[in-house]
Amino acid sequence: MIKKIDIETLTQEKLAKTIDHSLLSPLITDSDLKQGCELADKYHTATVCVKPYHVKFACQLLANSEVKVSAVIGFPHGGHLSKIKALEAEQAILDGAKELDMVLNIGALKSKSFDFVRDDIKGVVDVAKRYGQILVKVILENCYLTDEEKVIACRLSEEAGADYVKTSTGFAPGGATVHDVELMYETVGPRLGVKAAGGVRSIEVALNMIKAGATRIGATRTEKIIKEWVGLKKQKQDEKFILPGER
Repeated sequence: MIKKIDIETLTQEKLAKTIDHSLLSPLITDSDLKQGCELADKYHTATVCVKPYHVKFACQLLANSEVKVSAVIGFPHGGHLSKIKALEAEQAILDGAKELDMVLNIGALKSKSFDFVRDDIKGVVDVAKRYGQILVKVILENCYLTDEEKVIACRLSEEAGADYVKTSTGFAPGGATVHDVELMYETVGPRLGVKAAGGVRSIEVALNMIKAGATRIGATRTEKIIKEWVGLKKQKQDEKFILPGER
């Protein structure tokens, strides 16, 4: 069970532990990855989220850190063959990944091939379970889906044994919205976690996503978000000031 986060008791440390620091740009170099891992370690984020190519290097960089490595699977469109997703997941785990963010097959979902979508997810989940406590997050890419399809995708993810559902890759026309996070949480929370990703670039947006039910945030602007949090907490010493997520 993954409970909603209480905004009123949120600390900087708890906020950082909601963040998967995203290092997924096609332009990320090894040097960029090193800087990103150092930043994640500085703030003690939950994970760094990286491409399969970078998993092994990220694990080496974070060998003495509590920050875990997440690997994306079937990224960014979800159209890989199921057996390839499973193989990609296994290799990422062997390289050191402790969490997997997989993209479901969007076209299959929209074609109402629900058994296929469930089995596609389950193939990755089954690999993760063979290796122990490996979390699986299923990326729905909500901007392409109707609300009905989002609900179905959440339910299929739960049936397949996933741990989280996630709004977006961050590489589609739209990202996380409060409406989508609320809908996803209403559908599977608190049995599954909800990750808001795509366009979460400020503390105000992050807090609104958390209030809606997100227990993980995918972010590239991690340092900005945390520094804004520190600033807001200082302002909150004025009793008239309200944090965005408390409205």
